[in-house]
Amino acid sequence: MKRLVYGLILGLLAALMWSGLTSAQGDGPRTVTDDEVNAIARQLYCPVCENTPLDVCSTEACRQWREVIREKLEQGWTEEEIKQYFIDYYGARVVAEPPREGFNWLAYIVPPALILLGVGILIRVVIVWKQAAAEEQQLAAEAEPDEEDEYIRRLEEELQKRR
Repeated sequence: MKRLVYGLILGLLAALMWSGLTSAQGDGPRTVTDDEVNAIARQLYCPVCENTPLDVCSTEACRQWREVIREKLEQGWTEEEIKQYFIDYYGARVVAEPPREGFNWLAYIVPPALILLGVGILIRVVIVWKQAAAEEQQLAAEAEPDEEDEYIRRLEEELQKRR
């Protein structure tokens, strides 16, 4: 009976060790889909063609870059690590969104500042136009009664002459 219990315990330990070894080895390389590759490639630009995202470019260089992305994903790299790899190797010009550091901050500050400046100028111009239109109407209103009175006076004179 003791041998049976010891045999079961030994068999259980062997099974646990075997399962521990297989789970430590993992399932092998991760299968990466084209959608996962394109999600990252969409954020990178072709090194050969200007302003062409990597996911739609058909050049050989872009195909190789997509394969590099696939390999890095299979190795377990994150999206940020892959983008940083390309930035380190090719420079910040390959990413769709420049890193928020140094001179690149201008790309985030200047467009909103210009939009606000344009809105401010537009508001100022509309105010000036409204003031000019109001002044014109006021001048026209002041001038009309005199002309109208002169017209009415001459009309009445003519009517009285004809009676």
